[in-house]
Amino acid sequence: MTRKRTRHIAVILILFLMLIGVSLLSLSTGAAPISPGQIVPLLVNGQGSPAYSILVDIRLPRLVLGFAVGGALSLAGVILQGMFRNSLVEPYTLGISGGAASGVSVTTVLGLGHVLGLYALPISGFAGGLLVILFLYSAGTRRGTLKAPSLLLTGVMVNFISSSFVLLIMSVSRAEDLHDILFWIMGSLGETDRILVILALCAALSGLAVSCFFSVSLNALALGEEEALHLGINVERTKRAVLVVASLLTGVSVSISGAIGFVGLVVPHFVRMCVGVDHRIVMTGSFLSGAVFLILCDTVARTVALPMELPVGAITGILGGLLFIYALAKNELSIGRQ
Repeated sequence: MTRKRTRHIAVILILFLMLIGVSLLSLSTGAAPISPGQIVPLLVNGQGSPAYSILVDIRLPRLVLGFAVGGALSLAGVILQGMFRNSLVEPYTLGISGGAASGVSVTTVLGLGHVLGLYALPISGFAGGLLVILFLYSAGTRRGTLKAPSLLLTGVMVNFISSSFVLLIMSVSRAEDLHDILFWIMGSLGETDRILVILALCAALSGLAVSCFFSVSLNALALGEEEALHLGINVERTKRAVLVVASLLTGVSVSISGAIGFVGLVVPHFVRMCVGVDHRIVMTGSFLSGAVFLILCDTVARTVALPMELPVGAITGILGGLLFIYALAKNELSIGRQ
């Protein structure tokens, strides 16, 4: 076993241990503390007790959703940054979150929740994101070729248009509708419907499995499209496939949890700082790191201002922004030494 392979395995094991640690922290902390040693006995023999209900009906779905959404957004960030060869691209850059927010806003203002029921916001959010994905794909394709620069610029403009549209809707909304829209935009892992939680988990794990097949192709794309062609990579097929995977991961995550920012931008940077740029390890490392980061942020959001719960999107924005500035400072320092 090579030294590089040993290091990669060590990194994955460390991330698994960190995931277990933040999971225990998330399950045990809150308005009603539960010691880590009580978790397994409660799950096995605690049916019917208040602690069991808190653990299984409230905290465990949040934990699973945090794992799925954090992993999915981080993985989408890795894929898009590799595809565009731009480290500032994140899942929301293409306007998918803006499209989802537009769908949720229209549904809320028109009162379509009474028609669609419990799944009104997830369905409308995914529909809005899907429309943006289809529009971007058609606008960015020229003569059978997917033009990455055109796709990126179109996505940025779609994001601005969607944000302006949402602000316009909010300015004419009633107070209760405005609250619902704002709460969704700030992001939350408070979804307790098990069907949606399982859907997010299955989408995240499926996206990880599919994207791993394109890790070598993304490594080749990092050298440039012409170099990738010389290496035998089907560049157009790779770009289309990874765009679809990243878009669906983002669409599902945003539709269920709202717009939780900075996860897909910050996490991949730190993983590359630790393990390098090889997508074969960066994808899995970013998935696990994103899950750890979002679960930790959700735990902070739930507990730092008890009994009030803060929006998790605000916590990821603050911590993510500070960590990103730190990463840039470290990079500048290393460049200066060279």
